[in-house]
Amino acid sequence: MELSGSQMVVEALAKENISVVFGYPGGAIMNVYDEIYKQKYFQHILTRHEQAAIHAADGYARSSGDVGVAFVTSGPGFTNAVTGLATAYMDSVPLVVISGQVPISVIGTDAFQEIDAVGISRPCVKHNYLVKDVKDLPRILKEAFFIARSGRPGPVHIDIPKDVTAQNAKFNYPDTIKMQTYKPTYKGNGRQINKAVEAIANSKRPVLYIGGGAINSNASDEVREFAKITGIPAVETLMARGVMGHKNPLLLGMLGMHGCYSANMAMSEADIMIAFGPRFDDRVTGKLNEFAKHAKIIHIDIDPSSIGKIVDVDFPIVGDLKNVVESMIPLAKEKINAEKYKSWRDLLNRYDEIHPLGYKDSDKVLKPQWIIEKTGEMLGDNAFITTDVGQHQMWAAQFYPFSFPRQFITSGGLGTMGFGLPAAIGVKRAFPEKISINFTGDGSILMNVQELMTAVEMNIPVINIILNNKFLGMVRQWQTFFYDKRYSSTDIQKQPNFVKLVESFGGVGFKVKTKNEFNVALKDAIDSKKVAFIDVDIDRFENVLPMVPAGGTLYNMMLEYKE
Repeated sequence: MELSGSQMVVEALAKENISVVFGYPGGAIMNVYDEIYKQKYFQHILTRHEQAAIHAADGYARSSGDVGVAFVTSGPGFTNAVTGLATAYMDSVPLVVISGQVPISVIGTDAFQEIDAVGISRPCVKHNYLVKDVKDLPRILKEAFFIARSGRPGPVHIDIPKDVTAQNAKFNYPDTIKMQTYKPTYKGNGRQINKAVEAIANSKRPVLYIGGGAINSNASDEVREFAKITGIPAVETLMARGVMGHKNPLLLGMLGMHGCYSANMAMSEADIMIAFGPRFDDRVTGKLNEFAKHAKIIHIDIDPSSIGKIVDVDFPIVGDLKNVVESMIPLAKEKINAEKYKSWRDLLNRYDEIHPLGYKDSDKVLKPQWIIEKTGEMLGDNAFITTDVGQHQMWAAQFYPFSFPRQFITSGGLGTMGFGLPAAIGVKRAFPEKISINFTGDGSILMNVQELMTAVEMNIPVINIILNNKFLGMVRQWQTFFYDKRYSSTDIQKQPNFVKLVESFGGVGFKVKTKNEFNVALKDAIDSKKVAFIDVDIDRFENVLPMVPAGGTLYNMMLEYKE
C-alpha cells in the first residue's frame, strides 16, 4: 500500500492507538493537517499557542501514562514548542512531537520560517529525527514511539520537511523495533539485589528515598508493599507525590528545599538510603558533601547514566524499578524484621511532633495552605491536581492529600510558569470523569491564559484556583529573606479583572475573600461544568516554610521567618 508521508503519520498514530493529539497548524505542516481533517482515528485539539500544545500533551501523558502527541509547524511554531519539550525532558515524560520543516531543497538557505529544529531540540529531547526520505518515515515513527515510552521515558522529536509529507512510498509499519544502540536493561542484577537487601537487613536507620522513577515505572504498588514488609520510613520527592499515599503511616512527607522537618532529618541521620528512581536533584540534596553523609546508598534506576552522576553509590542497580522491587520483596520477607526499626520510626515521628508541617491560620485573611487543604478535603482522590510554578506549587505539594500516583502534575525539573492550565486541559481530556484542578498564581496564570479559549471551544472544564498575593511570590520570598526586601519587579498589584477575563472567553469566574465564599465558589465552579477562575485574595506576605537556603544542608532548615 502506497501512502503519502502525511497519510503515513496519520496511519501510524492509528496503529499506536492514539486517541487525542494537540497542535497548531502552519505552512510547513499543512499537508499533515489536511490528512488530520480527513481521518476519524483520533481527536485533534487546537490549542492557541504551540507551547501550550506540548504542555497539554504532557499533562495527558503524565496523568494517563500513555505517550502524548503534538503537532507544530516550522520556524516560530517550533521555537515556541521548545519550552514544552524541555519541560517534558527534565521530568522524563513520554511525548512524540512532530514538526513541519521547509522543503529539503531550501534547507540551509534561510527560507521563510526555516529554523534548525533538530539542532535546537537535541539538548532537550531523548532523541530526534530529520526525515530526509519518505521511505524511512514508517520506521522512524515506530522508533519514536518505542523510544519515548521505553527505558527512561522522554520526548522524541520528528522534523518532517514539507516535500516529504507530500511524497508517496510503501507503508510498511513495523510490528516491533530492535535497535542495536538502544537496549534498556529491565531486569536488575541478581547479585547486586541480594547485596542490597543484605545491607538493608544489617542497617539500623534505613530510609526509602522515592523519586519520579517510581511513577514512570508504575511501581507504586510494589514500593508500598516493600515499605510495609520492611517497616522502613519513606520520603517522596516533588515528582513522587502520591506514590505512598498520604494516609500511609510510613510516609514522612516530601523532602528537600521545602520538605518536612522529619523527612529531611531522616535523610540526614540515615545509615542506609534506598533510592527508588530519583535523580538526586539539587533541590533535594542541598550541600552535596553534607547530604546523607552517614548513609550507604542503594540506587535503583533504569537509566545507568543517572547512577553515580551526582553522588557516589555503594550499591548500583540498573533496571526497571517495578521489576527490581518485585525481586527485592521475597528477599525482604526472608531477611528483614520490621520491628528492628521501631526505635528509628519513633525518633522520626518525634521529629514530626516537634516540628510538624503547618501554618498559622487566620480569620482576617485567607491562607493559601487552608485553600489547598480545603480543596483536598472537598475533592480528595476525585481530583487531579496540576500547578504552575512558584509558592502555590510548593504549598500544593505540601498540603494536598495525594492518595495515588499521577495525581499530582507539575513541572519539577524545568520549573515552567504557564504549564498548569494547558496541562490541566490534557489531564481532563485523559480523565473526563475526574475534576481537573489547577493551582496557580497571579503571575503564572497570565503566561498561557489564551488556553481558556481551547477549554471553552473543546468543552474541557478545568478549574483554576488563583492564589493571588499580587506578587511574583517565590521571587518575593527570596527577596525578603536574602535581598533586604528589595522587591525588584515582583510587586504586581496592577492586574486584570480575572472574573471578567474568564467570562470574556465564555467561562465562569469567582472572586473570593472569605472561607465561606471559597466553599461556595468551588462547588459552583464544579457544578457549572465550564472552565473557571476562582480568584482568591491570600495573605500577601505568606512564605513557604520550612526552607533550606540554596546550598544549605537538609538538617539546617529555616522553620520560621523572623524580622
